Amino acid sequence: MHGAAGEDPTDGPRSGDYPYPALQHEPRIQKLSDDLEKLGLHPSHLPIGVMLDQDADGSPSHTSRCIRCDRVDGFACLLDAKADAQTVCVDPALEHPNLEMVTGARVDRLETDATGRQVTAVVATMADGSEERYSGDVVVVACGALNSALLLLRSANDAHPNGLANGSDQVGRNYMRHNNVAMMALSEEPNPTRFQKTLALNDWYLKGEDTDFPWGGIQMLGKSDGEQLKGKAPHFVAWATKLVPHRSLDMVAQHGVDFWLSSEDLPHPDNRVSIDKDGDVTLSLVETNPDGIKHLRKKFESMLTDLGMHHGLHERKLYFHEAMDISATAHQAGTVRFGTDPSTSVLDIDCKAHELDNLYVVDSSFFPSIGAVNPTLTIIANALRVGQHLTERMA
Repeated sequence: MHGAAGEDPTDGPRSGDYPYPALQHEPRIQKLSDDLEKLGLHPSHLPIGVMLDQDADGSPSHTSRCIRCDRVDGFACLLDAKADAQTVCVDPALEHPNLEMVTGARVDRLETDATGRQVTAVVATMADGSEERYSGDVVVVACGALNSALLLLRSANDAHPNGLANGSDQVGRNYMRHNNVAMMALSEEPNPTRFQKTLALNDWYLKGEDTDFPWGGIQMLGKSDGEQLKGKAPHFVAWATKLVPHRSLDMVAQHGVDFWLSSEDLPHPDNRVSIDKDGDVTLSLVETNPDGIKHLRKKFESMLTDLGMHHGLHERKLYFHEAMDISATAHQAGTVRFGTDPSTSVLDIDCKAHELDNLYVVDSSFFPSIGAVNPTLTIIANALRVGQHLTERMA
């Protein structure tokens, strides 16, 4: 993990600096950081997990696994140079003889004993269509917020008629996924940056201007290119070519600077994933807490001209923005929330189901709220916490 402690005004207490130095900005992003500072703001180096050894100018050294390519954001790394769960957790764990990973299988349901207090079998359909049954003293579900909830709902039985561990009717409810906007601003000068995801701005994360409520945070996105822009909806392409009539989308992308704006959405019982008697899945979503992201976007748009983002002779800012619709589930959380009251939560504070003795759910579904930043580090921290509890239990 690369970063620089103390730069971000929302930083909490730390026992020390990041284990690896912050990734250096490429020139266009460094200029953006300098311009933000001139406006009295506090840009910071974005903490990021990559296996990068930097030379003095920030470029990868001869020993570096990461090559600082232009596909860090949203793409699998062909060099296994992202410090992600597969690279730093799963692959090393598979070297131990007491762990087996089965792929190409789908877990269909969990079965319990007659009392409904113990999971007795994990029933899965294998790649060849055959059925396999697994059992253990402890069963941990970690399918992500949507699929963990669906697995519990699909596992309804006589002891749990509304779905496993769902006596509270909370399984599948209180789904969250952030209020997000992807924005590409255009500058007259080209932006040749390849590894763009190195800067964050959290001045309004805890409190917006002239309000006691938070707005959210801003960070860089991976660099867009012409192919990605062509993949947008036809109205986007028509809009872009109208605004820049003598430039191809490749040229538009070369002048693009890409941002990700993220604000908190709030838990709501009717924001939920559900399944009907025929097995059809429905994801329902009503907008919550929309004002934060609206204020954040408006404020950021008002700054673009001061940040060197303008277009040609028109001397006006130009930006493309796209709010994330219901299909954007990358930051999914909630649906199997934890708490101390079994009537309003599914899990206890150790992420064990209130209604079962050996079932744990350890992924983003335990969240009772989500904040306004990527949820992965919280998922990791909680998994380590619950892992310690399970070690003590099994001992």
